[in-house]
Amino acid sequence: MGLITLTLGLLLAGALLIAFDRDPVHAKIYGLVASTAAFLSSVALAVQFDPSDAGLQLSERMTWIPTVGAEFHLAVDGVSLVLILLTTFLTPLILLSSWNSVSDRVRGYVMAFLVLAATVIGVFAAADLLVFYVFFEFSLVPMYLIIGIWGGKGRRYAAVKFFLYTLLGGLVMLLGVLYLYAQAGTFDYEAIRALDLGIVEQRWLFVAFALAFLVKVPLFPLHTWLPDAHTEAPTGGSVFLAAILLKMGTFGLLRYSLPLFGDATIEFAPWLLGLSVVGILYGGIVALMQKDIKRLIAYSSVSHMGFVVLGTFALNATATSASVVQMINHGLSTGALFLLIGFLYDRRHTRQIAAFGGLAKQVPVMAGLWLVVSMSSLALPGLNGFVGEFPILLGTFQEVRWAGVLAAFGAVLAALYLLWAYQRMFHGPLEGADNLNTTDLKPLEIGVLAPIVVLIVAIGLYPKPLFDVVEPSVDRVLNEVGVVSDEDVAALDGAEAEDDDEAESLSAPSRPAVPSTNE
Repeated sequence: MGLITLTLGLLLAGALLIAFDRDPVHAKIYGLVASTAAFLSSVALAVQFDPSDAGLQLSERMTWIPTVGAEFHLAVDGVSLVLILLTTFLTPLILLSSWNSVSDRVRGYVMAFLVLAATVIGVFAAADLLVFYVFFEFSLVPMYLIIGIWGGKGRRYAAVKFFLYTLLGGLVMLLGVLYLYAQAGTFDYEAIRALDLGIVEQRWLFVAFALAFLVKVPLFPLHTWLPDAHTEAPTGGSVFLAAILLKMGTFGLLRYSLPLFGDATIEFAPWLLGLSVVGILYGGIVALMQKDIKRLIAYSSVSHMGFVVLGTFALNATATSASVVQMINHGLSTGALFLLIGFLYDRRHTRQIAAFGGLAKQVPVMAGLWLVVSMSSLALPGLNGFVGEFPILLGTFQEVRWAGVLAAFGAVLAALYLLWAYQRMFHGPLEGADNLNTTDLKPLEIGVLAPIVVLIVAIGLYPKPLFDVVEPSVDRVLNEVGVVSDEDVAALDGAEAEDDDEAESLSAPSRPAVPSTNE
């Protein structure tokens, strides 16, 4: 057992303790301790990780189902490592945010989040396709329960819609997994990665895998489950869904669709770039029309995740590396926005933008933090959103100019819907007696948001460590697709220059020796 298994085990152990202890207060404590310990374990994992190694590292392997050659095999690369850190970082903050707001079935609530975090980490760390599929599909169960039990009035409809959409996409992927097993005789990721598949096989397999991942992202037009799920989910569920669960889709594209089906990736990339641009613009325009602030942020996720898919299929080292960084940025900024919406809802029990006005006079701390997080989400220079979104647009513009130009309007739309919502809610005259009684953030709520805001600023000012971790793994994926990275281009240019110099020296006519004066 290594650190990856330990991280998983700590979360599951916390859930097991809660199952045998009926005290809801103890459940909160167990959940917080287990999730914090899992975060520390993931930090230790990051310390042992070698950023210069592009392959899977810190492998942990155990025989699981020997009759079919399936192993419980876990390992991490740069992309999966940063997503595991994001998961373990946010999980204790989510549990803290609901410390006082969730009073019904507290034990089940905390257990669901611990199991959900464990399954998501399993998705990011799986190095066996069967293990990956099991974790990928099982993650639906705790999220379904979180929405269906602790959600709003339309929770049952939203939970069933979420479950069916993502389950059906996963079942199509299962057919692809079984086909690859028949070809390789094993579910081992590296063995399947080494298969030489024909272009027809790659096309069908790419569609099977990409469908499951694009539903999870979700990419237009597979996005319709997301606004309902966000609107009806409790605050913690919305945070986990936006910040972490959606990243399973974009991670799957990078880990499986691109390297396993490189030729098909190049064929389908223009279509996916087009859908990404449509999703970016569609999500921004629809967000502008929303009257419910939570639904507005839900549609903003459709737009922002479109940027991640755009960078992925630009097949450019700059854009694709930035798309991974943008996964982290979106998780932090959108997660913080959903936390703030939840804190405001606890005070006013409404999410209608028109019900607020002039709140900055009553809740200046909340207004200040809301503004910082909104600026992060709209990619203000100096904050984390900019260092992810700008390189995506730059790299895409270098490869597919029309996609980069059109996607840039998505950034304009983000400024419109975020700043317009902020202006209507926090500025102007105070409207209604309820606004006069709104209390500002409490120390616990500030403590939940403070670490996220610190990371938002830190990444915005100095993103190099994050890029250093993800770039080698991204370059390896692009090389397997058949796209040459920027470093390889420079190396090739240098080698060609040396060859030209050598050829020139060999082809130059020999000159007779000039006798010295001594002779």
